[in-house]
Amino acid sequence: MNSSPKTIRASFLARVDCPLVDKIFDESRRERIARHAQLNPLVLTPDNIEKYRNEAAQTEVLFTCWGSPHELLTPDRFPALRLVLFSGGSVKAFARPLLKRGVHVVGARAANAIAVTHFCLAQIILACKGYFRNTQMCRDAETMHSPKCFTGPGLYGEKIALLGMGAVARELALLLKSFDLEVLAVDPYLTPAEAGELGVKLVTNEEAFAKAYIVSNHLPNLPELKGVLDRKLFFSMRPNATFINTGRGAQVNETDLIEMARTRPDFTALLDVTEPEPPVVGSPLYELPNVQLSSHIAGALNDEVHRQGDFVIEEFERYAAGQPLQHADTLETLDRLA
Repeated sequence: MNSSPKTIRASFLARVDCPLVDKIFDESRRERIARHAQLNPLVLTPDNIEKYRNEAAQTEVLFTCWGSPHELLTPDRFPALRLVLFSGGSVKAFARPLLKRGVHVVGARAANAIAVTHFCLAQIILACKGYFRNTQMCRDAETMHSPKCFTGPGLYGEKIALLGMGAVARELALLLKSFDLEVLAVDPYLTPAEAGELGVKLVTNEEAFAKAYIVSNHLPNLPELKGVLDRKLFFSMRPNATFINTGRGAQVNETDLIEMARTRPDFTALLDVTEPEPPVVGSPLYELPNVQLSSHIAGALNDEVHRQGDFVIEEFERYAAGQPLQHADTLETLDRLA
């Protein structure tokens, strides 16, 4: 699959003055890479790519991150390129031409999914306890010390629906196995055998919204899914239900969601993503008391990005050892990626 480890030439590619590449690939991680390759200490950028054309031309393995200028990865600039390791999420935006010319592409979406999964799990647990409505009501002393203060059903026997069984939802389903909850899943690609392994029950969108106490969106960001979560689905939700969105805002019909939140004060929406993002100035989402906004923090941030660096370095170490890659994408898998 690769040349001798001693002759592998590796480089980094990032935007000019991108702090993320140094955050993800700190000194200890660069030393780890350098054990298996001749690592170019200079980060290639749009500003210096022509000056360091020889270094780019000799690069066999390239480490990139969110915001990297993947449009520069042309055969004339990187003729020796054999492997691109993207320490971000989906590779769909840039991988196709690379795969067509035989370059292996690995993304760290499975590592990023861990951070999102932990965030969603925390929100599900808190929503089952009624935390989000309860804390709003606890702002009033009289309500807090009365039976009127809302509490949820708790973590026993409730139904949780996961929309789209990608990397995040699959990991989340596995974590939810340790709780006494029934997990419903919506995904046309998930086979009954896979559903059994994950411990989930396959249902339709309509069943998920009508039956679950909590609906968590993990649908891929595909054009055909734009606005698919609409008024009919939201208004079919159970009393006191919660909708969680850490997927993408485009899948939600925002007008319908706002109408739901206004009409149903018992409903709670936890939105880490919106469309547009952030919501426009003056959006009702900022004012509705049963809508909780967060600034797209579910995915890997700060110390968590090291997990993604470690993930792609592990793949690189397999490559350097002549072992099969475990997380490489193909032209076929791209069609199902967001």
